[in-house]
Amino acid sequence: METYGIEKLGIIGPKAVYRNLTPAQLTEAALRRGEGSLSNTGALVVTTGKYTGRSPNDKFIVDTEGVHNEIAWGKVNRPISREKFDAIKGKVAAYLQGREIFIFDGMAGADPKYTKKFRIVNELASQNLFIHDLLIRPTAEELANFGEPDYTMLVAPGFKCDPEVDGVNSEAAIMIDYEAHMIVICGSQYSGEIKKSVFSTMNYVMTKENVLPMHCSANMDPVTGETAVFFGLSGTGKTTLSADPARKLIGDDEHGWSPDGVFNFEGGCYAKCINLSAENEPDIYNAIKFGSLVENVVMDPETREFDFDDGSLTENTRVGYPIDYINNAAVPSRGGIPKVVIFLTADAFGVLPPISRLSREAAMYHFVTGFTSKLAGTERGVTEPQPTFSTLFGEPFMPMDPAVYAEMLGKKLDEYGTKVYLVNTGWAGGSAASGAKRMKLSYTRAMVTAALNGSFDTIEFKHHDVFNVDYPTECPNVPAEKLDARGMWEDKAAYDAQANKLAQMFADNFAKKYPNMPKEIAEAGPKPL
Repeated sequence: METYGIEKLGIIGPKAVYRNLTPAQLTEAALRRGEGSLSNTGALVVTTGKYTGRSPNDKFIVDTEGVHNEIAWGKVNRPISREKFDAIKGKVAAYLQGREIFIFDGMAGADPKYTKKFRIVNELASQNLFIHDLLIRPTAEELANFGEPDYTMLVAPGFKCDPEVDGVNSEAAIMIDYEAHMIVICGSQYSGEIKKSVFSTMNYVMTKENVLPMHCSANMDPVTGETAVFFGLSGTGKTTLSADPARKLIGDDEHGWSPDGVFNFEGGCYAKCINLSAENEPDIYNAIKFGSLVENVVMDPETREFDFDDGSLTENTRVGYPIDYINNAAVPSRGGIPKVVIFLTADAFGVLPPISRLSREAAMYHFVTGFTSKLAGTERGVTEPQPTFSTLFGEPFMPMDPAVYAEMLGKKLDEYGTKVYLVNTGWAGGSAASGAKRMKLSYTRAMVTAALNGSFDTIEFKHHDVFNVDYPTECPNVPAEKLDARGMWEDKAAYDAQANKLAQMFADNFAKKYPNMPKEIAEAGPKPL
């Protein structure tokens, strides 16, 4: 039996080893092993148990001499010793002995100049299907000449840690050893941990090659090649807004910005399914078919039809699929230098303007601030929207000091004259707690379109004194009153109080986290009264 060298990982005597199976073979294996069921669309459907979102408290970085001074240690990047990491890795390898092993050898980074090879070793066929969909799939020739991977990942959700013995916080552990080029995930079946561990790895190594790693989606004009990127945390609309039928999708979540342009780290998409409809998000809806992996979406056991509105398992329902399941995907997944950068936020207070134009300094302020609201289910224990500040719109995945990434963005804005807008995809006319609704997707799409096609270049803007940004007085295909955050509130005094409250949160957060930021950037932020 061919074992493809997994003995080097300590996995001895496996029952069987499968490498780079097709989606059909992986789906068959998952069904045979009882890992999931088929939907009426042909998609493989699984439930992931207690872990239905990322588990930030269980993520660790191995603290070694080679990386110690580069990592922004703290609540997000927790250290673990090499000894503890190796001990858990050894236990996971022993756990995998005598079992079926599923290997996927693939790549991250669609620009060949910066491509990194990843070997993912899975306990579950369904998770191997997921990463087959999400990473860049090698051609037959590339697979034959794959050689040694740059990074290796062991994924065993069935292995449960003992916190007292293993020195971790729960039965789950997500651990990256940047120096040894090794990643171990155990105890959690949520596939997002695999994807984000690849991202966290790229976010470290790309900075050393003059590439800005970005938690963003990206698309481009199919005729001119004009490229735009969309920053934002999960649930703010990166996937939805970048899946524009009038533009080519470069990718929905993870990219690098090199001197040559933007390139996708991935070969697939991982989209939220809650309240999904064919009318609002046809590209995602139609991608849920044979070969895709659906997590935690409630399905009728008889008809095998999905109920996308049912969040009883989690609000963080997901589907992973190859990017070419999107009809207008850019192949290869590369674009030019971004002409427009859009920061997406979902404001639960309902007070930020639906769209604002940012100066270079304000862009730097909002990039490092990364305000949004955590949406229910994105992380374990979050059951209602909560305001949060996530540095770089992706703090959980950025291992280095925020200044490293912020300075790289600032230099690129200076060099290329890229325009920056802040778009609020959250609540309008009231706060989330008051029962207000989120801004209509059609209006948000129209605002984004105007930002991309230059319509705002000839439109008058007003200054918002509290948030210290400029917002347009009109926008094609959007009622003028929908551009005025304050005007949409019936109780203007209540709006003023909420706006001032949020502005003070901005100021307090910035003063606490970035006391050494240049004065001109600090002064570009909100101004509480």
